[in-house]
Amino acid sequence: MKAWSKKLGAVMLAGSLMIGGMALGGVIQGPEKAYAAEDVQRNVVSVIGKGELSLKPDVVYLSIGVNATAASAEEAQKIIGGKISKISALLKTTWGIADKDIQSTQFIVQPNYTYNEKEGQQIKGYIAQHSLKVTYRDLNKVGQLLDAASAAGANNIGNTQFAIEDPSALEAQVIEKAMANADAKAGVIAKAAKRSLGQVIAVTQSDDGNNPVVYMENAAMAKSSADAAGGTYVEPGEVRVSTQLSVMYELK
Repeated sequence: MKAWSKKLGAVMLAGSLMIGGMALGGVIQGPEKAYAAEDVQRNVVSVIGKGELSLKPDVVYLSIGVNATAASAEEAQKIIGGKISKISALLKTTWGIADKDIQSTQFIVQPNYTYNEKEGQQIKGYIAQHSLKVTYRDLNKVGQLLDAASAAGANNIGNTQFAIEDPSALEAQVIEKAMANADAKAGVIAKAAKRSLGQVIAVTQSDDGNNPVVYMENAAMAKSSADAAGGTYVEPGEVRVSTQLSVMYELK
C-alpha cells in the first residue's frame, strides 16, 4: 500500500508539473504575440503616392447674371426678370444651349439701406440679383458667348470655371500613377535602410470623398484679353485631375 501511495504521489506530482508547464506556457504565449506584433510594426514602411494628369478641359461653367436697383422691390424684380428672360432666350436659340444646361443659382431682392446721423438708417430703393449657371462645351467661343450675354443685358459675369465633365473616366490612370509614385518612394526608403521591399500590406485612397479631384481654373486665373475686334478672349489653359494613395509595404 505504501509503495502504491508513493507511486500515486509521483504521478500526481508529475501531473502537477505538467499543468504548471501548461500554465507557464500560457504566460509566455502572451508576450510572444506582443513581440511579434511589434516586430511587424518595425518591418513596414508607409508612404504617400500622388498621381496627377494635366489636360485640356472639355467643358466650361459660366456664371451670367443681372443686377438692378429700383425704387421698389417689384420694379427691381421686373427689371432683372425681363433681362434674364432675354438672356435665356439668346442662350437657347442663338447658342443652342439646352434647358438642362441653364440653371438659376441665385435670386435676391433686398432693401438698399443708407445711414446718416440725422435720419438714421433708411431704405433707399431695392437691389435685385439673378444669376444663371451655364454649362457650355464649345470652348473656342466662350469669349463670344460672354460678349453676347453682356449685350443682352448681363452685367454680373462671375468666375469662369474650366473642367473635365466626366473625371471618373480618368480615375484608373491617376490611380496607376499614384501607385507607381508610391512604389518608387518606398523603394528608395528600403534601399537607404539596406532592406528590400516586400508586398503591399494596405492601401487607402484619400480624396475627401471625391475620386478623383478636379482642380478647375477660374476667370481670375484664366488668361483673358480683348482681341483686335474688341471682343473678349478667354484662354481655357489646362485642368489637373489628381488622386492620393496612402500605401503600407512590408520590409524584408
